[in-house]
Amino acid sequence: QVQLVESGGGLVQAGDSLRLSCTASGRTFSSYVMGWFRQAPGKERESVAAITWSGGNTYYAGSVKGRFTISRDNAKNTVYLQMNSLKPEDTSVYYCAADKGIRGVFPPPEYEYDYWGQGTQVTVSS
Repeated sequence: QVQLVESGGGLVQAGDSLRLSCTASGRTFSSYVMGWFRQAPGKERESVAAITWSGGNTYYAGSVKGRFTISRDNAKNTVYLQMNSLKPEDTSVYYCAADKGIRGVFPPPEYEYDYWGQGTQVTVSS
């Protein structure tokens, strides 16, 4: 029903910025909670950020708070992750995800997300 297509990953140096984009197909995007996750080799996937359908509430992991900003443009069916002041420890595959939000829990636990993007590599060199 919903497909998520990511873009914006790449290789940057510490201190640089990247903006990841995730565009969703489907007519109900505006009602979905959207999230960003990341997974480094040998580590479990972790939540990075999430945003409610209205954009009125956001969540950030402590490791990225103050550096990353999640936003959405429902007219474009797109969610963004602006990543500033990147650090080598931010190196990961980044995934966007969509949750129907039926349970009304925010941020949703990882297992509640219904759709996932393909992942995009972000590499930060020192």
